[in-house]
Amino acid sequence: MGPGKAELLTFISELGSISAAAKRMQMSYRRAWELVDVMNSCFDQPLVLSNVGGSHGGGAQLTEFGSQILANYHTILLKSQAASANELAFIAEHLKQSD
Repeated sequence: MGPGKAELLTFISELGSISAAAKRMQMSYRRAWELVDVMNSCFDQPLVLSNVGGSHGGGAQLTEFGSQILANYHTILLKSQAASANELAFIAEHLKQSD
């Protein structure tokens, strides 16, 4: 799980479609589908469920577990940013200004 996969999950959740999420990310549908397949394979439960297209179109949605994984990922990011704030500020303080 990383920023790209988290963003893909977020867009699938918002847009209800792997295809629409891929377009939003300027990614091919095939690549988005491969990432979803990898994520679904890496966990003991699926993160995304998809419906086959047809006259009413397909669609995709995060499972409850997928939503929990995404929420936990965002919590990890927030906690790590908070934990490293002093060190990052020190580094930024000592950077040379560009001309």
